[in-house]
Amino acid sequence: MSHDPKNGMINGSNGAGSYDAHDEAEAEAEAEERAPAPLPAPPERVAELCAACMRFVASKYKVSLDGTPDTLSLLDQYVREAREAARERPESVELVAPAVGAYLGEVMRQEFGGEWWAEGDHDAWRLYFTNVYLAFNPIGMAREAITMTEEPGWHAHMALDPGERDEIEARLAAMPEVDEEEYYLPTTRLDVVTAVVETLRARAEAAGIGDVTFSKEDYE
Repeated sequence: MSHDPKNGMINGSNGAGSYDAHDEAEAEAEAEERAPAPLPAPPERVAELCAACMRFVASKYKVSLDGTPDTLSLLDQYVREAREAARERPESVELVAPAVGAYLGEVMRQEFGGEWWAEGDHDAWRLYFTNVYLAFNPIGMAREAITMTEEPGWHAHMALDPGERDEIEARLAAMPEVDEEEYYLPTTRLDVVTAVVETLRARAEAAGIGDVTFSKEDYE
């Protein structure tokens, strides 16, 4: 008598192919335990600036940012036009940069995990990463994206553990070169941060400390 292997899989007559709801429930529970906990909402001041950035972009292009890296190219275009506006009205940087920086920082926080410090003047703000030792001010990054110059006192550059700096510098030096216009754009900044986070995570995993996390207090 011929045997149709599909019968055992569909009807459950073959123990190896049988369906067990209990096993599936256990697998789902284990997956939920491994999944990272949802991040808390950003501070109110950050959320307000993110909303402003989304309004600015939607008003100009009739397309909405979605809070993910997928639409950062739209923010790039907004920054390019903000550069032109800043040449005519330098004061516009004070309005646009906080909104762009808060939005970019929140995209990064959602992507990699982190904690905002958003009190006082904007130059004091920081994004502290949770799973690697890394911090910077995204609003400083946004100012540099618009002015295309370094902004002293705005802490746009990454704060790293001194013992990890050489490896990070080597990793960044190996990245493809880009021109100045592209160098400061949000998508390029995200690419750089992604490379840094991946390098630091690989280093931590290799050292057996991949489960170590950081809070704001660790950066003080």
